[in-house]
Amino acid sequence: MTVHKQASANRKVLEVDEAASGRLDSWLSAALDGEISRSRAKALIEGGAVSINGTVITEPKKKIHPGDEVVIDMPDPEDPEPQGEDIPLEVLYEDDDLIVISKPAGLVVHPGAGNWTGTLVNALIYHCGESLSGIGGVKRPGIVHRLDKETSGVMVAAKNDNAHRHLSAQFADHGRTGPLERAYLALVWGRPRNLKGTIDAPLGRAGDRTKRAVKRESSDDAREAITHYEVMERYVEKPDATAQACLVECRLETGRTHQIRVHMAHLGHPLIGDPEYGAAFKTKANRLPEAARAAVNGFHRQALHAYLLQFEHPTTGETMHFEAPIPDDMQFVIEALQAAE
Repeated sequence: MTVHKQASANRKVLEVDEAASGRLDSWLSAALDGEISRSRAKALIEGGAVSINGTVITEPKKKIHPGDEVVIDMPDPEDPEPQGEDIPLEVLYEDDDLIVISKPAGLVVHPGAGNWTGTLVNALIYHCGESLSGIGGVKRPGIVHRLDKETSGVMVAAKNDNAHRHLSAQFADHGRTGPLERAYLALVWGRPRNLKGTIDAPLGRAGDRTKRAVKRESSDDAREAITHYEVMERYVEKPDATAQACLVECRLETGRTHQIRVHMAHLGHPLIGDPEYGAAFKTKANRLPEAARAAVNGFHRQALHAYLLQFEHPTTGETMHFEAPIPDDMQFVIEALQAAE
């Protein structure tokens, strides 16, 4: 491999030599003579910083071929250590091992591209000081699971390394052998044919750093994803037993990025307000009575709330159970839909 030009200090252009083969991330690390690790190369690829022959590649397993031109745009260095910020937290429980909070919609969980400050991590550092577990890394201290920025609900963070290991193991096990439970409430368009069921559909990347789609099991990036759902309420029902919208409880057996949002859209019932997976259904609000239509059109996030979280305490072994009420903005839409009956 040969560096044949360099447009700037942050841009490197490499040409794959005739003897090269294998995965892009492994080749990239070797091509740069160990300047970056394979894990760093993987992160750069997933972040959209690498292209082959003019096409941005986000799959680290992508095969390289002799003669390929690989361009790497190295991001400018960022401060690796987030600082504490006085961001209000709704604390549901706290002890020496962990803290449980009710995250509001609009709060990003940890620093990242475009959100280096104003995150839950910044708030936790301010609130907990230096007691947060460091296993998650300097940018994600104490974080053992996540919620999307615009999803509200219950979260737990670890305050020491033992708690972090214990809680992470529970989330990795998905509650199969322990008391871990995660339940969400979602407002969706229409009414699923079956009022209760299971969505078993693997998820993978959809050509974007964060967006996901249902994939064939044979796809390289397909990961198992299972959601159990049950319709709790139906709104604006018709004589044929269909409904304009429903309140659905979703329980996760796995925890993939955007899992509930993608699975419900795959079922044909995307979340109300979801800009990524439900945009095509936005005009359905026009079929609602005026007050309900105004409430839905004024709701500018996916209608998803993590209302229940249960886990085993990492020190005492006690089963900890927490619930957070539906936030006001989502409750306003629910009441408008109920009134539309």
